[in-house]
Amino acid sequence: MKMSSATTQINAPSETIWAILTDGAKYPDWDPGLISLTGKIAPGEKLTIYAKISPNRAFKVTVSEFVVNRKMVWGSGMPLGLFKGERVFTLDPLPAGQVQFTIKEV
Repeated sequence: MKMSSATTQINAPSETIWAILTDGAKYPDWDPGLISLTGKIAPGEKLTIYAKISPNRAFKVTVSEFVVNRKMVWGSGMPLGLFKGERVFTLDPLPAGQVQFTIKEV
């Protein structure tokens, strides 16, 4: 199993960061690896992502976990468990109005 993650501290309230994370149309503005993201980012919803690494292939994911201002998980997979992938976004409040933001892909 491969995993990658990144963590940073952001000087903004969780609500502000969450608003950015749940605005799919604007992902290409701040995520340099994405061409587009369509669909409503909400519990149980399906999203379609086009990434620069494979611009002619649509990645279909489902929002499998959604805790407002705290955590969101997108997942996809193949039948019989041949492949399963997840992208996890976590927001942990810190003192003085900061947030520790972590993104992890498995």
